[in-house]
Amino acid sequence: MGKLKELLESTDYLILDGALGTELENRGHDVSGKLWSAKYLLENPQIIQELHEDYLRSGADIVTTSSYQATVQGLEDYGLSEKEALDTIALTVELAKNARQNFWQSLTDDEKKNRVYPLIAGDVGPYAAYLADGSEYTGDYQLSKEAFKDFHRSRIQTLLAAGSDFLAIETIPNMAEATALVELLSDEFPDTEAYMSFTAQDSQKISDGTPMTEVAKLCDSSKQILAFGINCSRPAIISDLLKASRTISQKPLVTYPNSGEIYDGATQTWKSLPDNSHTLCENSQVWHKLGAKIVGGCCRTRPEDIKLLADKLK
Repeated sequence: MGKLKELLESTDYLILDGALGTELENRGHDVSGKLWSAKYLLENPQIIQELHEDYLRSGADIVTTSSYQATVQGLEDYGLSEKEALDTIALTVELAKNARQNFWQSLTDDEKKNRVYPLIAGDVGPYAAYLADGSEYTGDYQLSKEAFKDFHRSRIQTLLAAGSDFLAIETIPNMAEATALVELLSDEFPDTEAYMSFTAQDSQKISDGTPMTEVAKLCDSSKQILAFGINCSRPAIISDLLKASRTISQKPLVTYPNSGEIYDGATQTWKSLPDNSHTLCENSQVWHKLGAKIVGGCCRTRPEDIKLLADKLK
């Protein structure tokens, strides 16, 4: 049994970490540009490790690597060689592992008994993250199935070789890309565990317009996708998407919304007010009743949000 499967079967909740890029921005770091937070892998990787440690101290059971925007193509566009790009992607795992080691060594034996040994999730963002034009929220791009596989293959290989415990395939807005990823895992990484999480703009469909029931059928068909759900989307639409998923699949569900704001890809800014009608913790408890087991926060959520979640739910 793999590490993720074991934890899913033995715990009520697994707490994810929160935002990386927007939290770096909150701390005064510039994350504008196509590389977003990934540029700090090149300029100041220590701040990423420190943020991982903050989320662990806040109660996160899963540390997500900072590889969402770190793609071979994107890093090559920035001027790196292919080897340098792959080394940078491997660095995202090392930073997460170092953070886990530092955190775990800081605990007493009694504290360790009350904590899950954290897992490292190798972050696989969509092709849209490389485009850096906001299409994570539209799914409006097309590649052939083989081209999608070629885009994702070397990053997945590198994340796994560097020591990721499983893959977090996240912020996927496009059904064709999701299908290619499921096939890539099955054909080339058959022993790898993953969860897959999608973006949505309404309560029935993912961002490219594919009904959530069709998405659920795809994820349910994969032995490797152990959980699936919604991230980086408005909290208000998530319950209905989970209900639709539950009509198809009994797999654990995943929820980590953003704060309710809308991202404008053209200006790389967040628009409108956050959704404060319910707290992340209140929402997560509702979603748990609908099947959510992996819960956390996405853009604009902070370590204090994860602490509130962990304190209440664990």
